[in-house]
Amino acid sequence: MKKILLLCLSLMLSYGAMAQETSAGEKRAKTEKAKKEKVAKEKKAKAKKEAEVAKEKKEAAAKKEATKAKATKEKTDARAKVADKKAKETKETADKLKADKAKSDKAKAAAKAKAAKAKENSASATGAAKSAAGKAKAAGNKAEATAKTETSKAVAKTKVKKKTPAEIKEDVKETPASKAAEKKVADKVTGTYNGKKVFTGPRGGRYYINKNGNKTYISDDK
Repeated sequence: MKKILLLCLSLMLSYGAMAQETSAGEKRAKTEKAKKEKVAKEKKAKAKKEAEVAKEKKEAAAKKEATKAKATKEKTDARAKVADKKAKETKETADKLKADKAKSDKAKAAAKAKAAKAKENSASATGAAKSAAGKAKAAGNKAEATAKTETSKAVAKTKVKKKTPAEIKEDVKETPASKAAEKKVADKVTGTYNGKKVFTGPRGGRYYINKNGNKTYISDDK
């Protein structure tokens, strides 16, 4: 009987120990699970934050590039506008000089005709005719000298700042605007400049159509 009681007591103690071990195991498992979930959550939050930072950096870089491109375009457009304005001023000056020369030639012809008529009318008018011719010639010479001076000033005024190779490469790019403008040009093609067609105007000016569709004049030594 005692043996049976001891056996029962031993079994009860064993069951109690097993129950305690099972409870401790479950507790450890719950702790490990909570720990793993916390680590996973922290990793996920860290990855999300890193993705947001990367996105912000990418957007900032793109914005910076867009601002830089806009500034470059504005600078190029401003240069093209200045070049067009100078070309227009040069043309106006050349037209004015041509008109002044025509006026001077007309004055010379009139003076010559007047001198001839005076010579025919009377011998006494010869001196006056010569004097008038001399004055007309002097006036013509003065007009020619003035015209040359104005031409020199115009040429000096229209000298454009020498472009760097990079600026030239950018300026001669083929764009829809340059292609469309080239189709409208009536002047004759007389050569090429850095791969672009060179046109020669009626007054001898040589130019090509830049990427903005405007004329860019080049010097005769190019």
